[in-house]
Amino acid sequence: MEQRQGLRITTWNVNGIRNPFGYQPWRQSRTFAAMFDILEADIVVMQELKIQRKDLRDDMVLVPGWDVYLSLPKHLKGYSGVAIYTRNSTCAPIRAEEGITGILTPPNSTISFRDLPEDQQIGGYPTASQLSDFSLGAADLDCEGRCVIVEFPGMVVIGVYCPANRDESRDDFRIGFLNALDSRVRNLIAMGKNVILTGDLNIIREEMDTANAEEQLKKHGMTGEEYVSTPARRMLNQLLVGGKVIGERDEDKEGAVMWDICRGFHPTRKGMFTCWEQKINARPGNFGSRIDYVLCNWKCYDWFRDSNIQEGLMGSDHCPVYAIFKDKVEIDGEEVDIRDIFSDGMFKNGVRQRDWTIKDLLPTSAKLIPEFDRRRSIRDMFSKKPALLPEKSSVTNGASSLAVDRTTPTRELSQPENLDPNGEPCFKPSVNKSPITPATSRPSPGRISGTKSPVKQNGKRGLDNGNGTDPPQKRTKASGTSKSVAANKPPLTKGQSSLMGFFKPKLQPAAVLKDQDDSSTSFNSEMDIYDAPVEKSGVLDDLAALKPDENRSIPDSAALADKTEGLSVENAFNPADQKDVVDPVAVKARWDLLGLGKRTVPLCEHEEPCKSMDTKKPGVNQGRSFYMCQRPLGPTGKKERNTQWRCATFMWSTDWKGENGQ
Repeated sequence: MEQRQGLRITTWNVNGIRNPFGYQPWRQSRTFAAMFDILEADIVVMQELKIQRKDLRDDMVLVPGWDVYLSLPKHLKGYSGVAIYTRNSTCAPIRAEEGITGILTPPNSTISFRDLPEDQQIGGYPTASQLSDFSLGAADLDCEGRCVIVEFPGMVVIGVYCPANRDESRDDFRIGFLNALDSRVRNLIAMGKNVILTGDLNIIREEMDTANAEEQLKKHGMTGEEYVSTPARRMLNQLLVGGKVIGERDEDKEGAVMWDICRGFHPTRKGMFTCWEQKINARPGNFGSRIDYVLCNWKCYDWFRDSNIQEGLMGSDHCPVYAIFKDKVEIDGEEVDIRDIFSDGMFKNGVRQRDWTIKDLLPTSAKLIPEFDRRRSIRDMFSKKPALLPEKSSVTNGASSLAVDRTTPTRELSQPENLDPNGEPCFKPSVNKSPITPATSRPSPGRISGTKSPVKQNGKRGLDNGNGTDPPQKRTKASGTSKSVAANKPPLTKGQSSLMGFFKPKLQPAAVLKDQDDSSTSFNSEMDIYDAPVEKSGVLDDLAALKPDENRSIPDSAALADKTEGLSVENAFNPADQKDVVDPVAVKARWDLLGLGKRTVPLCEHEEPCKSMDTKKPGVNQGRSFYMCQRPLGPTGKKERNTQWRCATFMWSTDWKGENGQ
């Protein structure tokens, strides 16, 4: 896509962001990147997204090779919405804002766009006097997600979805929004900035831009002059060069500052419609209207070499409208490559200087929404190292200490090579390369974080915080203590190798048992866990803490020593050597731990064992067992507790009937 013939901007009311994928040619790939390639666009302005932020998906935001800026409605659901997609290989915005008045705030900020420092704002915000003629305030005008503004080094692009003329109840909002838009455009041009205004304006410019002009004139009893003089239409025509304005121009709108690019290339073309009524299937007969525009300030009218509609592309009740820039444009008598205007240092005289990098990502980019920020593809999971580092923690024991530096991953903005093969940013963490200094001697496990020594509670090992509970503790690796024990320990493997291994007792070698007394506790540096002596917390001792069984005896430590006598590190227990040997006692205990032992009869509300019943009624539950209370039902349908209760109920029922004369 490097050798492109001019830079192209496309506007399209998609009537739902996923709506086009139900039609050809978008149905084949169903990706936005493929759609934009078919459109051959570098800037795509979409309107009427009809989506909420919570419904955004990866394929809408994380488009490979593209960046996106969104404006979504604050209150209304499935309504309005504007997006501007920019191709990273050719475009690099320097600022981006949401809303037309500047009253909204950037992400994670309480300062509105219009109150930011001048070097951080686009500018041209409507003044209080420009909005004073209308009852709606700035916040009301920007609450429906109808505008996104993106600034490039040499151009400001405004993407809008203007309110439609549905009924009289929306007239104030519609005219107020159009007035704020007109003021913003004129203010930006007065600042000396070049402006492109594009989107669905929902305004028919004149009679030739609609198929039912004569019908509308007859229906409302209007003349052609009255038709072009309606408030919204008059406001647009006063903004456009060559627009039909009947009578004197309004105050502060004396000069026409914008040029209708598509009409400029096709001044006499009829039937150049961009929207058709779907309810009457008006598109095949081209019975529609032109309400989608690409406008530019008059100073830039000769920057374009082509503009047209794409009525053959299906996917909405609107069709795309595009405008293509020339490769070279003239600015102040000097010829400049168009790519220099739309990129921040990526091109110089049309020659690429660098690729798009993460430093070109603006704070208002949708890629920085928390739901999508720092996302990784499946390919990256296997080809790149994880960017997570351990947090900074320390373990102290007198003079000895153990520290692990955990730093927050940060983006290296100055590294242009931080891109994947698709041109997407990959974030590299700033790693603290200071080595981890091991302690001279391992701290006692009982002195970590001020806790007491690990003690056995309810048959389990844990840390006693003095109140009988086990507080959660971070496990920290250490080295340099109990070297004799660690050296004699057999190699351990993490995890469970097989289901059979779950039921086999795990015995420790005699070499380890000899190094441990009844009160000692070893610290396993390889597995980051505390290992108590087998005599105190071995598998057999754990089994003894289970449900007591009078028919089963637990071997004492002497018997256990006999079983483990002669074991060493070289001939340590290997589960693979005893595949066919199963300890029935251990197996039964393990099944009990899993809740798969003998079923225990539950107790009813009377604290008595329930009786088991079978379902005899035909149906899906036939043959299934259930429990119920063994006591019979009383005359009131409740379970009888005793004979006295039954008599009292019967007596109460008789008295109640007698009081009512029955």
